[in-house]
Amino acid sequence: MFQITPAFAVPLVIAKLDDCQALNAQLRELFLEKEAQGDKYRNPEPMVYRNTALFESNFRLFDWPQSCIATLRTFCYRNLYRAIGELNGYDQATLQKLHISVESWFHIARRGGYFGAHNHAMHSWSGVYCVKHEDDDPNSQSGLLTFINPNGAGSMFLDMALASMKPPYALSPRMLRLEPGQLVLFPSWLLHEVLPYEGTSERITVAFNARFAVEGARPADVPLG
Repeated sequence: MFQITPAFAVPLVIAKLDDCQALNAQLRELFLEKEAQGDKYRNPEPMVYRNTALFESNFRLFDWPQSCIATLRTFCYRNLYRAIGELNGYDQATLQKLHISVESWFHIARRGGYFGAHNHAMHSWSGVYCVKHEDDDPNSQSGLLTFINPNGAGSMFLDMALASMKPPYALSPRMLRLEPGQLVLFPSWLLHEVLPYEGTSERITVAFNARFAVEGARPADVPLG
């Protein structure tokens, strides 16, 4: 017997919203309108390194009343709950007991805009939805959503026996050029970044972080003193 199997793996979930053109046009118009109002909708406490070519909104996006936001929120939640169910083996009754809490925002990157490496503490799942990415070289690294390989110790020694391993065993980062309507879900602990966008218009994305509480669950009673 001879078998090669992954011992550890990180799930990346990719979904696509069909016929997304009208929705994305509405989202783009809304986001450009809010960006033009400057600090009113800007994230007041940015934590991750970025430059002035990237605008980040506040983290209440999914609370906004517009119908296009509600449509996008439903699409994101539906796919996130599906992923959780399939990865954990939960049935529908169990999923209905998971109450979601989110923070959500949008990014607009113009030429040279980027977002530094980071993860999202105190959350279990994160997602990125692509509204617009065009007007750049599709064969370049412009605006790529890049996931940093968490197996950092694997690079402590590299020779030809390790250097060219194929996915999922390769030690290189996973780099994705998002398409409009595409949603990527990933564990919040996974380090990721957005490489500089080199297009002539905008790269627009929506991102969110989620954590869950189980209906009826409560912390164990701990005696004080």
